[in-house]
Amino acid sequence: MGSGGFALTDLTPTRWEPDRAPPAPPWPVPPALTALARGATNRCPACGRSKLFRGFLRVAAACPSCGAPLGEFRADDAPPYFTIIIVGHLIVPPMFVMDRTEASLWLEAAIFLPLTVLLALALIRPIKGATVGLMLKLNILKPAE
Repeated sequence: MGSGGFALTDLTPTRWEPDRAPPAPPWPVPPALTALARGATNRCPACGRSKLFRGFLRVAAACPSCGAPLGEFRADDAPPYFTIIIVGHLIVPPMFVMDRTEASLWLEAAIFLPLTVLLALALIRPIKGATVGLMLKLNILKPAE
């Protein structure tokens, strides 16, 4: 015992580490697959109750149900790139097969040009929604200006 009747225990200093975990956002954050599925089906990736888009590709500024700032998740160029990759993988193999049959170029163009445009238009919106859902899950907001 030291002076004054107090026992000295472990005196090794401990290093203080700050909490580096980002604070939880005020809106709900679902699992990744849920956020992807909700975004792909034009629903708010956070709560799933309201619409994600307010135009064909324009994302709503915020969710009226949960308050998630959907407009702050900027998908930018990722959805067109993903769409091009998917449509290319769906269109090019049948186009090569048809080319081997020695069909006329007019027939190939009449089949594959409209098919390519329709597939791209059908896929761009669900892909953008899924991208916004993934960005919500990863909390990737647009940088402050």
